[in-house]
Amino acid sequence: MDKILEGLVSSSHPLPLKRVIVRRVVESAETPLSQAQCRAMFALSTRLVLQGPDPFQRQVGRQVLEAYGRYHRDEFEAFFNRGLVLGLLQRGYGELSNRDPAILDYIQAGLRLIMSCPSVLELFELLQVEALRLVCERPAPPLCARLCQLLGDFPQCLPRGRKLSLAFCQQLVRSIAHFQSQGSREAELRLYVSQVTQVSGLLRSVWKAEPDTLLPSLQELFAVISAADTSFEPSVALASLVQHIPLQMITVLIRSLTTDPNVKDASMTQALCRMIDWLSWPLAQHVETWVIALLKGLAAVQKFTILIDVTLLKIELVFNRLWFPLVRPGALAVLSHMLLSFQHSPEAFHLIVPHVVSLVHSFKRDGLPSSTAFLMQLTELIHCMMYHYSGFPELYEPILEAVKDMPKPTEEKIKMILSQSAWTSQSSSLPSCLSRLSGKSETGKTGLINLGNTCYMNSVIQALFMATDFRRHVLSLNLNGCNSLMRKLQHLFAFLAHTQREAYAPRIFFEASRPPWFTPRSQQDCSEYLRFLLDRLHEEERTLKALSSTKTSESIINEESQTQEAVRKAQVFAEAPCMGSEERTLIEKMFGGKLKTTICCLNCKSMSQKEEAFTDLSLAFCPPTSLESVGPKCAERSEVKDDYMVQTNTSATSLAGETPPSNLEANGGCDTIMNEGTIKEFSTEPSSENTTNSELNKVEDNRDMSQRLVGKNTLSVTDLLNYFLAPEILSGDNKYYCEKCASLQNAEKTMQIIEEPEYLILTLLRFSYDPKYHIRRKILDNVSLPLVLELPVKRATSHLSVVSGGWSVGVEISDIGENLAKKLKPSGADEVACPQLVPYMLSSVVVHSGVSSESGHYYSYARNVTGSGPSGLCHQSTALSLVSPQDKLLTEESPCTVVENELDTEMPREWFLFNDSRVTFTSFQSVQKITSRFPKDTAYVLFYKKQNSTCGFNTNTANGLWVNGDPPLQKDLMDAITKDNKLYLQ
Repeated sequence: MDKILEGLVSSSHPLPLKRVIVRRVVESAETPLSQAQCRAMFALSTRLVLQGPDPFQRQVGRQVLEAYGRYHRDEFEAFFNRGLVLGLLQRGYGELSNRDPAILDYIQAGLRLIMSCPSVLELFELLQVEALRLVCERPAPPLCARLCQLLGDFPQCLPRGRKLSLAFCQQLVRSIAHFQSQGSREAELRLYVSQVTQVSGLLRSVWKAEPDTLLPSLQELFAVISAADTSFEPSVALASLVQHIPLQMITVLIRSLTTDPNVKDASMTQALCRMIDWLSWPLAQHVETWVIALLKGLAAVQKFTILIDVTLLKIELVFNRLWFPLVRPGALAVLSHMLLSFQHSPEAFHLIVPHVVSLVHSFKRDGLPSSTAFLMQLTELIHCMMYHYSGFPELYEPILEAVKDMPKPTEEKIKMILSQSAWTSQSSSLPSCLSRLSGKSETGKTGLINLGNTCYMNSVIQALFMATDFRRHVLSLNLNGCNSLMRKLQHLFAFLAHTQREAYAPRIFFEASRPPWFTPRSQQDCSEYLRFLLDRLHEEERTLKALSSTKTSESIINEESQTQEAVRKAQVFAEAPCMGSEERTLIEKMFGGKLKTTICCLNCKSMSQKEEAFTDLSLAFCPPTSLESVGPKCAERSEVKDDYMVQTNTSATSLAGETPPSNLEANGGCDTIMNEGTIKEFSTEPSSENTTNSELNKVEDNRDMSQRLVGKNTLSVTDLLNYFLAPEILSGDNKYYCEKCASLQNAEKTMQIIEEPEYLILTLLRFSYDPKYHIRRKILDNVSLPLVLELPVKRATSHLSVVSGGWSVGVEISDIGENLAKKLKPSGADEVACPQLVPYMLSSVVVHSGVSSESGHYYSYARNVTGSGPSGLCHQSTALSLVSPQDKLLTEESPCTVVENELDTEMPREWFLFNDSRVTFTSFQSVQKITSRFPKDTAYVLFYKKQNSTCGFNTNTANGLWVNGDPPLQKDLMDAITKDNKLYLQ
């Protein structure tokens, strides 16, 4: 019969005939055969099963083996013995490798045939040992899956005893870690997934039958995924095991992992990253549950370094998994948790921002109910993140456009979601938060790294840096050997200008310039910081100049007596505030202006005047009725103004003297810290009691005012400035004590700018205290920002003074005396009292994003303005500018109107957005639309540069210091930058 079968399978008979003959051979299995005949038939069928050249022959072999083994069981038991099985498992069969799954197929078929035979127990013992040996050899997925199938069908072959069983589970985990898919086509991937599922299913059975093996198996799993060996990357197929871990073990396992002192942070980071990679595994359940549980567990023990590193490394991968429907639910759950808990920095969110729009469009194109549901969840998540990090309009505008037709969560819901998801600590001082290593952006500008809620400093520093004339003067100072704050500012400006880094960490300057009452790593008021910084720089330079003058005098006049020297030293310090223009400090020259306050008693008409220096003007918000008229004496308007109080925190000085710069606050509630009396006041004489009593307080109810302004025309900076300078009546509780009348009298208070600064700094007072609710509110009203601002300056003018800060009025040089005076002032105006409109160009805007002064984010817009030179260093020229054509006057356009029109077509890439480490190009249109587009983002501090055509640097200077941009740096500073650049590039 064996010869018939062998001849049949090798013959060329038609296949149907072969099938008939095979059927007859199988049916003849009942015929009694000798042991030799049975052995020959078993050997032949074995050869056909294991070495058949085609599927037909292998099928014939299996049929014949099963038929003859069933009817000749004793003979088959003798044939299918320990030696045969061991030889197959260790040496293979002929040319067939012992690692071929066909070997296990044959063994499994043989075991079925002898299940009732005593010798099967011996084979079970053999297979228990061989199964452990096989998994230790890291079998490929097909062989491992076939082995697990055999062990699943015959659990008697599983290694017995706690030691062997545990070793088998641990080695099987490691075998899965070595699995790799052999193809990329769908059929191949499906086969691979089914093989992995077969293996993980066996482990589940073992864990269920022997619970003691579960925890050691999981420890082995963690050891595999936490290994730092870069030459081996564990297979994502390990994800198939997670679904078999009982969820009730999450709490115990996570606590054990996160509190184990033997688990290093690097190992935990590696393990968590690989678990996040498991989100790519289809059909795996509960992976996201374990990932989120581990993230929460690490947050509970304050392992924030791990959380930050993992989030920044894997957030993009998690987001990309949203493209695949099979793994989308788990990926979205992990993405939501990572983003909502990572609330100390926008860096993680900004990594996925560039990819959001394309994903949203893809969901919309699908049109499937599942895609729409996921899109709604994603949109809610994105709105939460944009709300929390609302200071990035350039990044978010495309997203807002893409999701504009999707439901938007309410502010209350957003706040609830954010508060429920935050980490316990919001530390942002961790090294992982710093920007990734990369070169300068295409703007060529350098960002400033946020050192932990230091955006208030970064935004101010960038605005000062972009004040071209101020920057150039700072860089040109010779400060070698000096450890002053100005030296540190020069160092910072030099690095911003010349470093190769994308962002610079201003740690030294921050520690030197931080006001002592500012709590480290807490949000602060950028306006208060700016005043403190300018104050420090001014006082420092004054002191150094006074000391320098004293030393010089000591060396020149050695013969003077000690008494005379002491008197002269005292005079130097006393006269310091009265220095001439050449002796003014750099802060005074760049930012210093003068304001004259006049109080006129309405009873006796006597007047009291004082002059105050300022470095910035703080503008309160005015009620809508105040915008209707700005007359020189408007009692009704002034009475309204009493409810919106103006307060000046400067000290009085004599008319002859000059007060060093300070700030002028237009209300008492700019922010929490600003009203604690910590701002140092510049003064040379104390204010008189009368003057103090005449200070009027505008009490602003921000909430009511915001309601009144709803639906009204947008306020402009000009409106706020006019309101600041408008007259006001001091009456009622605010009556003025008149010395001449010797009693409290109604009076009129007026303020006039009598000397304009080179850079005009305006602070919009958006923060005020609400006494009803005992909280600080922010006025979110939109304020339009003119590109060109005309500042009214009232000062005595000579016949040859420059009108409107140097704008030509088209007069002849030969016009002198009365004729020229008529051309330079309106008909009937008093020459001395006539205000000049000095044009200023917008230079920088510091924006506050948030709803209170104690929280939120600061960023700044700045314009690339070509410096006009140190116009603050020289007086107004008496020569007239003749550059403006007369035809512009004929059209009755003011010089500022002409400039505004010309600047409507601004140069491309003229504006920059500085947002901590990030610097991007933007446009003036974006600056104008910021609040209407992002309601929480409001202009707060404005820098305007005076337009001056007659007072610039001489571009033909011999030393070429001011030619082609910034001045050359001091050698030691340039060496430091060069060294840092080399280290960075290396």
